[in-house]
Amino acid sequence: MTGSNRLTRDQIAKRVAWELRDGWLVNLGIGMPTLTLNHIPEGRDVIFHSENGIIGMGPVPENEADYDPDLMSAGKGPVTLIAGGAFIHHADSFAIARGGRLDAAVLGAFQVAANGDLANWLLPGDTMGSVGGAMDIAVGAKRVFAIMTHTSRDGAAKIVDTLSYPLTTQRCVTKIFTDMAVIAVTPDGFVLEEVAPGVAVDEVAAATGAPLIVSRSIATIAA
Repeated sequence: MTGSNRLTRDQIAKRVAWELRDGWLVNLGIGMPTLTLNHIPEGRDVIFHSENGIIGMGPVPENEADYDPDLMSAGKGPVTLIAGGAFIHHADSFAIARGGRLDAAVLGAFQVAANGDLANWLLPGDTMGSVGGAMDIAVGAKRVFAIMTHTSRDGAAKIVDTLSYPLTTQRCVTKIFTDMAVIAVTPDGFVLEEVAPGVAVDEVAAATGAPLIVSRSIATIAA
């Protein structure tokens, strides 16, 4: 498969945004997950939580002149605050995550295993990782959406039967959104629900390090 057939980071984030429902409180991890802020469908009421103490995080400012150095996401990127948004203590922010009040969390991933295990804080061979709040958030959220490229830069599968990277949280991932596909994590294993435009089911299977069950209602991602 040529790289031109794969979705861009913004296209993946757009697909994740469509998965979020009215009234949900959603945590966004650092990196690609924050792109979701810019793609919420018009009229859909989703409230975003940032672990550093924001409830009601809004999109990245369109103009550099509108950047507020005191208004940053957990990944230290500029964001905005929606009407009615609030700043809270860091401890209160984590009380929300640990207390099961997050309807969903959108987190980056290095690997996801067939049983829903998540690895996203340390690559093999690295001496330092980035634990952050992902462990608390992934445990506490009602749903965990992993957003990632389907393969690593060297072409290795990141969706695997069993993790080979250090574990973040066990059995937490609900659904995976990649540049090739949307895959649900179920008790029976990975279920391929959608493919990117121009991508064949066989191509997704070849790039995945675990068996795939193909949904009877498989669809094409609306990029």
